[in-house]
Amino acid sequence: MSSTTATFIILAVYIAVMVGIGVYTSKRTKSTTDFMLGGRSVGSWLTAFSYGTTYFSAVVFIGYAGQFGWSYGVSATWIGIGNAIIGSLIPFFVLGRRTRLMTNHLGSKTMPDFFEKRFDSSKLKTAAALIVFIFLIPYTASVYNGLSNLFGMVFDLGQNGGKIIIILMAVLSAIYVTLGGYKATALNDFFQGIIMLIGISTVVFLTVQKKNGLSEAVSALNLVSDGSTPEGTLGSLFGPDPLNLLGVVILTSLGTWGLPQMVQKFYAIKDQQAIKKGAVISTLFAVIVAGGSYFMGGFVRLYCTLDPADTSGKALIETAANGKPKFDTMVPNLIETALPNMLIGLIVVLVLSASLSTLSSLVLTSSSTLTNDLIKPRVKNFDDKKQMLFIRIFIAVFLIISVVIACNPNSSITTLMSYSWGALSGAFLGPFLYGLFMKKASRAAVWTSMATGVGITLAHMLIFSMGISAFDGIKQAVIDLNCPLNLLSPINAGAFAMIVSLIIVPVVSKFTKAPSAEVVDDAFSSIAE
Repeated sequence: MSSTTATFIILAVYIAVMVGIGVYTSKRTKSTTDFMLGGRSVGSWLTAFSYGTTYFSAVVFIGYAGQFGWSYGVSATWIGIGNAIIGSLIPFFVLGRRTRLMTNHLGSKTMPDFFEKRFDSSKLKTAAALIVFIFLIPYTASVYNGLSNLFGMVFDLGQNGGKIIIILMAVLSAIYVTLGGYKATALNDFFQGIIMLIGISTVVFLTVQKKNGLSEAVSALNLVSDGSTPEGTLGSLFGPDPLNLLGVVILTSLGTWGLPQMVQKFYAIKDQQAIKKGAVISTLFAVIVAGGSYFMGGFVRLYCTLDPADTSGKALIETAANGKPKFDTMVPNLIETALPNMLIGLIVVLVLSASLSTLSSLVLTSSSTLTNDLIKPRVKNFDDKKQMLFIRIFIAVFLIISVVIACNPNSSITTLMSYSWGALSGAFLGPFLYGLFMKKASRAAVWTSMATGVGITLAHMLIFSMGISAFDGIKQAVIDLNCPLNLLSPINAGAFAMIVSLIIVPVVSKFTKAPSAEVVDDAFSSIAE
């Protein structure tokens, strides 16, 4: 049996299981609460795996592991460690209990719904819902982009073939989410998470083994250098650029605290005991999946090269129009070189699992938010049946827009994800965190955080990423600063937006009026339950 045939068989079995779970859970999904939150009765294992598989997708395994492995070497592993501790362990203990109690007490099903009831403002809900829908789209597109790159490598599909894969994956994710909602997503996430754990462990082992073991691989990495990377740094503990590495850790770890698709897992969790177990499980999951992905990515320079004269057998990586290497092709090339052909099918299913689990959470969060927070308040007699119909319609709309963006060959995985996370968490991190803990958090502070989070993201996008000639002078002036922190990076812009959100909410709240004592006391009365 050829490796391609084996891969197709594995894919067929995988897809059959996904759709089967969707059909199974559709019979147990009776209301919008079931569809959006699994009836608020999801246990620790399903919640932890759902959290982890939503967190990590082709964006991490294909895009970020390649780019940051190339830039920082094995020190990129710190990103995975940050994801495990800051992005997984701490949120469960800090946000989990209060989120579950307060959202359940207030009857809120989405993050915008929480903002309305916690801060007594329907306009906040509308604005937040629009931000969620708009800025989850580029993140979804980045996931499709990662899938396209991997499938294109495995099946030699070319650019048009990659677009077909994007469309097929959109259809598959739409089928099982539309059928079973949150329950289908959670069960599929558990199944997909197991595949991810096995797959990542296999890839990491073979990546190092192919270079004669860990010590030999690190030694070989330390011999690699170029104009911006001194010899001996790619195998070092903190790498060639610790400051910008910290920016990546902040964006990819702290960002989860303000992302609606992540914190919504705490809306649905069963009880306090499930939170404690879920914290441990999700942290271990992140250590293996994220830590393993970035550690593996740290060795891409041993498998990839930019030098056409390199005769060592490395894959030649093309450069984009801006002169930078095409990072999104690095991990697929590493996999093709390091793994036996018969294991390629496992890795295809690994990345597919990671991506579909993320996609299902993204489309469910976005379509539920749009329906619950924008349509429902404006339509009379909007019962459960109509609401679920609209959610399913918006799943299709959301996926179509995401696919169109992903089919653009110039869209970079890391750029799309960075702007998405920067805008969403930059807008919501402070308001959500302080909304749970600080009674004096004000409506004006929430508006300010939303405006600055989205404003920083859009300004950076216009000035540094879209190539608008009117901003060339500003861009050149920033380059001329020679700042050790890369100000042109959308990653650092996103990290900055999040930090601003954490600072701006308590500062503005100090000088502005909190919601009425009745509203605040009602929200916080749930914490004593």
